[in-house]
Amino acid sequence: MTVKKQSGEEQVATFLSELQHPFKAEIEEVRRIVLEAVPELTEHIKWNAPSFCYAAEDRITFQLQGKGFFRLIFHTGAKAQTRTQTGKLIEDHTGLLDWAADDRAIVKLTDLTDVMAKKDKLIDVITKWIEKTKQS
Repeated sequence: MTVKKQSGEEQVATFLSELQHPFKAEIEEVRRIVLEAVPELTEHIKWNAPSFCYAAEDRITFQLQGKGFFRLIFHTGAKAQTRTQTGKLIEDHTGLLDWAADDRAIVKLTDLTDVMAKKDKLIDVITKWIEKTKQS
């Protein structure tokens, strides 16, 4: 008998259905926000968490470890990208991003109130990040 490999979306659905996490509802809401912000994103499991891809390259990945919070990691894929521009990858007028490097940033989220309060800013950052990394 041949076992059909799950699509990325199926991997994420299975992962979330089995996930036991204090912020499961918040994680599912952030997933909806990301996919609504940029519908052409695909998803799969990376680093034992859902990850969103553009053109088969990871761009935004959940980090579910931590007490009292979870994170979204904004990055440019598995391999370091050669950049002609110096400085931060995007201008963040929202103040949401905590920059780990010029091409890697983190958004920390706590409860559903926090997620909903940050929703519009999160959509702004997601769309800018994907638009900028499309060009890479």
